[in-house]
Amino acid sequence: MLFFTGDTHFGDPRVLRIDRRPFGSLLEHDEALVENWNAVVGPEDEVWHLGDFTRRDPDSLLEALNGRKQLIIGNNDDAATVAAGGWASVQHYAELTVNGVMLVLCHYPFRTWNRMGNKSVNLHGHSHGRLKPVTRQYDVGVDARDYRPVLLETLLARR
Repeated sequence: MLFFTGDTHFGDPRVLRIDRRPFGSLLEHDEALVENWNAVVGPEDEVWHLGDFTRRDPDSLLEALNGRKQLIIGNNDDAATVAAGGWASVQHYAELTVNGVMLVLCHYPFRTWNRMGNKSVNLHGHSHGRLKPVTRQYDVGVDARDYRPVLLETLLARR
């Protein structure tokens, strides 16, 4: 199965305050996000993380998370996160076609994107669920997706 997520911000205390995530501590936050991830993602699944992964040790965290993980680099991803050995790929931007749907992946939401007029879909993070939805554009960050990765089919079925 193919999942998307972003803006996990593991190890980043700012998310408790700025994003008002409903956790009593950063440890509780990180443990809940790992548990939520592993509850939906199996070892053979693929997950595209659309940026802002962690401020803690990325290698041990990647080992704890199920699935084959791809990183789209976000503005808070440091050199250690980008260089971590647990990523199947690391890039700033990607385009892929899944079941006939072209996906444009970036940490940042676009105003326009490649093949937008041909019904391509933009998946992004960065906005933490605060942007008004645009047709065929989806915020896959955990703030907008119940703090867990989401299936493409689930996103597309909502509109």
